[in-house]
Amino acid sequence: MASHPARRAHAAPVDENTRTAAALMRSFAERTGLVGALPPRRYLWTDAFAVCNFIALEEYELAERLVDQVHAVLGRHREDDARKGWIGGMDEETGEVHPTRGGLRIGKPLPERDADAGVDPELEWDRDGQYFHYLTKWMHALDLVARRTGQADAGRWARELAQAAHRAFTYTPVPGAPQRMYWKMRIDLSAPLVPSMGQHDPLDGLITYLQLRAHRPPQRVGHGPELDGELREMAAIVAGTNLLTDDPLGIGGLLTDAYRLAQLLRVRPGDNPLLGLVVGAAASGLTRYLATQPFSRPTSQRLAFRELGLAIGLQATTRLWAALERDAASLDTQPALRAALDSLVAQVPIARTITATWLDVEQQGGDSSWRAHEDINGVMLATALVPSGFLELT
Repeated sequence: MASHPARRAHAAPVDENTRTAAALMRSFAERTGLVGALPPRRYLWTDAFAVCNFIALEEYELAERLVDQVHAVLGRHREDDARKGWIGGMDEETGEVHPTRGGLRIGKPLPERDADAGVDPELEWDRDGQYFHYLTKWMHALDLVARRTGQADAGRWARELAQAAHRAFTYTPVPGAPQRMYWKMRIDLSAPLVPSMGQHDPLDGLITYLQLRAHRPPQRVGHGPELDGELREMAAIVAGTNLLTDDPLGIGGLLTDAYRLAQLLRVRPGDNPLLGLVVGAAASGLTRYLATQPFSRPTSQRLAFRELGLAIGLQATTRLWAALERDAASLDTQPALRAALDSLVAQVPIARTITATWLDVEQQGGDSSWRAHEDINGVMLATALVPSGFLELT
């Protein structure tokens, strides 16, 4: 992928949050082999946020280098796997042009379990495979690269990944039954590793597909699949899901999804029933979460990246409120949406508390909890400091 360092020519003055985020991202790049002499160590969720952070910092060359490295590492079989080459089974030339057609590995430390092995629930967390919610994060990152840099290939790769992931993860349990989704698939997408459905995977899929379809650059030839059928099927799956969660990362995901949806709707977003459902679920979930007094525990007993996901989502809430207030007449006709949004806006200061807490931990060298997840913690802390690269579609 060609780089575009010239885009930094009109960079805005750098504030303290930006300087801190840039330092976190430099450390991440060195630690994981994006720059320097260390071998690449890639993990799809973390790398998706990292691409967005590099965009926010106007480090477009690093964003594009990371995209290429993720495809070269996670788009291929593991070094300890007897299978070699692109996980989609393409030849080298085809794989270079269509690196996401076979999906992308998670990047876990252990290989996927053998087909005839039983499931160890604890060990499965450390085993490789493919997660749909990681793939949608990567689609989002690729789409933002395409929007911000004009790289049409990135948009095509996102659409091809959406098509491949949808085909593999969705299924019909019995003829005539509603479709469902698998949570975790084998590396080659040939069979499920964990058959249960991720609670927010359908919503993530639906909004991400809408996002990919909304980006229509002038050169339409070769831009990838249109995703019409995938959108219809995912909308039907979403209709049967319960969005309520008291998990901070899940609540943050709902809030960022709500803001993405509002940006995509543009005209009277407050009238959209799905937006109301998502915001309402986030508000109810946040109330439940805060009732557990989660911040009273020492940081060594908490997970930074899950709390930082909430901090990122709460920052999306202020942007969502501003977007809906521009169409106040629409919002006034939806009292439940306004009440949920008001309750969320009242909790926005929590984002600053979370960010400050974990920034202090990081600057003191990190406790055991921080160091156990240093890459994902550092990258998501950077996102919380400079969220525009992840939250804004334009």
